[in-house]
Amino acid sequence: MRKFVLQLGTLSPKPHLRMALIQDIRFYKYQGTGNDFVLMDDRQAHWDLANLPLIQALCNRKFGIGADGLILIRSHADYDFEVVYFNADGSQSFCGNGARCAVAFAAYLEIIDQKTRFLAIDGPHEAYLDQGLVALKMGDVSEISESLGDAFVHTGSPHHVRWVEQLDDYPVLEQGQLLRHDPCYAPGGSNVNFVEKIRDNEIFVRTFERGVENETLSCGTGVTAAALVCGALTQQKDIQIRTLGGDLRVTFEGNAHIGFTNIWLIGPAQQVFSGQFCLEDFH
Repeated sequence: MRKFVLQLGTLSPKPHLRMALIQDIRFYKYQGTGNDFVLMDDRQAHWDLANLPLIQALCNRKFGIGADGLILIRSHADYDFEVVYFNADGSQSFCGNGARCAVAFAAYLEIIDQKTRFLAIDGPHEAYLDQGLVALKMGDVSEISESLGDAFVHTGSPHHVRWVEQLDDYPVLEQGQLLRHDPCYAPGGSNVNFVEKIRDNEIFVRTFERGVENETLSCGTGVTAAALVCGALTQQKDIQIRTLGGDLRVTFEGNAHIGFTNIWLIGPAQQVFSGQFCLEDFH
């Protein structure tokens, strides 16, 4: 496992930022099917949640550590831990792959063993680890609605779902930007998923993520939304999902008429490397 020291003060793309000197802040880099995150043990609640420029600087792939988002693990009186998640642009939302990485990180920190109940921005979640995979219980979904001729599902984050053919060659970036900013989703916008059917219980998904403002290699809440739409059409309740970053699985109960419950997002979550950075006075 690689370790390094990042002198963020000399690399920041926002030299006007200022923050008190803090030495040797440890971070861990995780990825879940290519969705990558900077994770930190913040059980002492030292992190300034209002310092969005710092979060943006850390997630910057040219001048910082580089990630789709930043995740803090915090203590909570009623749960094993709390996940505080920021997108790369500093906005907050629920992130399925990020939450799975947070569970793996909590196990690494020995906060949990194999099972857990934790709190995220959209409410409580259950999860367990099994042979290198992390299974995350998602929130119930009451409905699939129609939007711009496609489907819309809220799986902790809003997701537009469009069926396409020949997804390998589809203009995901261009179409994703258009749909993400469509006036019907104002002011917050929506994530956008393009889905190709492989068979009744298997799909290929590519996602344009708001907050990252680009296509990511995988999106946990996005593949969950796509799997529910697929299940509503094919009556399957165990969907295999292929993404550019790897394979995921979504299982659930219910249907489009009564809603979906017992939704589980299952896939790998791995620590890639750890390191430390020093916050110096930004000039």
